[in-house]
Amino acid sequence: MEWYKSKEVVEEVGVIGGLIVIQFLYASNSVMLSYLMSLGLNPLTFVYFSSFATFLVLSPVAFSFERSMWPKKLSLRLMVQLVLISFSGVTLFQTLFVKGVKLTSPAIATAMLNLAPGLIFVIAWITRLEKVKLSCLYSKVKILGTVLCVSGAVTMSLCSAAEEAFHSSLARDTTFDQQKIIGCFYLIAAVLALSSNSILQAVALAEFPAPISMCAIMSLIGASMTAAVQLFEDHKLDNGWPFLSFGKLVAFSFLGGGIGGSCIGFTCWAIKKRGAVLPSMFNPIATICSVIYSAIRLGDTINMPSLAGMVLMFTGLYSVLWAKVKEGYQPNEEDCFESGLHAEKPLLS
Repeated sequence: MEWYKSKEVVEEVGVIGGLIVIQFLYASNSVMLSYLMSLGLNPLTFVYFSSFATFLVLSPVAFSFERSMWPKKLSLRLMVQLVLISFSGVTLFQTLFVKGVKLTSPAIATAMLNLAPGLIFVIAWITRLEKVKLSCLYSKVKILGTVLCVSGAVTMSLCSAAEEAFHSSLARDTTFDQQKIIGCFYLIAAVLALSSNSILQAVALAEFPAPISMCAIMSLIGASMTAAVQLFEDHKLDNGWPFLSFGKLVAFSFLGGGIGGSCIGFTCWAIKKRGAVLPSMFNPIATICSVIYSAIRLGDTINMPSLAGMVLMFTGLYSVLWAKVKEGYQPNEEDCFESGLHAEKPLLS
């Protein structure tokens, strides 16, 4: 019994410690992206190189641990779902996110990702995967939390853009920095794509219950689709940065893809062990780390109104997560019922 308890403690420490480390890695990755984009690297190039690197990292893990869960044959329905998941999760989300990082900052980009749980709730509500009863306290809290998240995102976007314009030599001619506004719209669209991707994955996981394998396949298909998009747009595959050698491009891509693949693999394991809510609770750490990294490495700063917007987003995030936990563990209350998105199950699976 003592051995079993000590094993549980070690596993708990490993899960929590790993989730904290992951947030540091995500923040570092965002800062690296911002630096590379500032030097002129084409966002599409980085997306398909790093996505292919993610595939190379995840595929051996998927083959070793999940091949027994692979379906005997791929139905047409599942293949269409995998293509849609790849397009929304890689080509659409990552391209929009990288472009958003380029036009804003790593701190704003990682903060915007905290919109995801609220948007997932809204999309799941619309598609009837999430049950909502307005007489239920937890449903009201989730709606309020989502409103706070969106309000925080809008506040942070406008205040950040206003500060940039104020310090600009063109401040007398404009109220807001248009590039920052566009960048924030890119990020919001990216989070919307990510949230929709979570819904699509939930449906596909019912037929293909191997999340790491699905992420590996998604990365490979997404890399191919992103390269095709660049060929269609530019009629060539070009990194957009003539001073970057192919070797350095591969090195940066494998660094980003390796970080992404490792984080995805560990997060899937943590979700399996502790449910989807726990990993989401650590998301704000990446934002805080990005603010510190950006201030040290890139010289970026964040004003007080933007910081207040972040706090609003974090408050909304934890409100949604609190309601999710309570709803999952107290399904038999008179005016409430258990959500289809259980706190101890992978999100939307």
